[in-house]
Amino acid sequence: MKVSKILVSQPKPTTGKSPYFDIAEKHNVQIDFCSFIKVEGLTSKEFRQQKVSILDHTAIVFLSRHAIDHFFTLCKELRLTVPDDMKYFCLSETISLYIQKYVQYRKRKVFYGNGHIKDLEPLFAKHKTEKYFVPTSNIHNDEINALFDKYEINHSQAEVYRTVSTNIEADYIKSYDMLIFFSPHGIDSLKKNVADYQQGEQLIACFGNTTANYIKEAGLRLDLEAPSATATNMPAALNDFLTENNK
Repeated sequence: MKVSKILVSQPKPTTGKSPYFDIAEKHNVQIDFCSFIKVEGLTSKEFRQQKVSILDHTAIVFLSRHAIDHFFTLCKELRLTVPDDMKYFCLSETISLYIQKYVQYRKRKVFYGNGHIKDLEPLFAKHKTEKYFVPTSNIHNDEINALFDKYEINHSQAEVYRTVSTNIEADYIKSYDMLIFFSPHGIDSLKKNVADYQQGEQLIACFGNTTANYIKEAGLRLDLEAPSATATNMPAALNDFLTENNK
């Protein structure tokens, strides 16, 4: 099947430079962008129902920039002033630097890993006496809780934001030859927007092992997966696929 229309389940790049634009021109295909999911914060009322007091904690663990945005927005709505001596533990340096959007970075104690939860283990082991709060989304795993339990560290976890499906016309989705996904949430959104979705000849591509496994478990056919031995990212994998498929 020759591919002429591709839908990328992400927001359109905000700059004029994107490898997807180059691919579209090189292979004479139409590539559009449409986010299948969106992130929204919990209201203060919804958060209170979880019965967690933020100020009872001495350290916050941020696993994403979304968590930072919605945590501080929630604190503002709750009229909470985060103490100056609050410590922050972040999944990566990039996430830790994002805290500067809300607080004076130099005045705070900030620790970070290299992008993986296990990177935080030695930090938690060193700071065992802290009482940690982990702001999360409605979809998360328990890997970080396992680390806290391992060292018998006092901690709490509560949702501050959620990932929900975007409403998209079913006919719009069906009009594309290929759909590209980057998370299991995107697949859930596909099923929500297209009742009794039947893949047929429509191609599905994805980035990441977790998403790939989710697609297969959903009984769908995965036609293109990245990263691969020859392509470390989705644009590279897509370029190789079109080069071979659209001869």
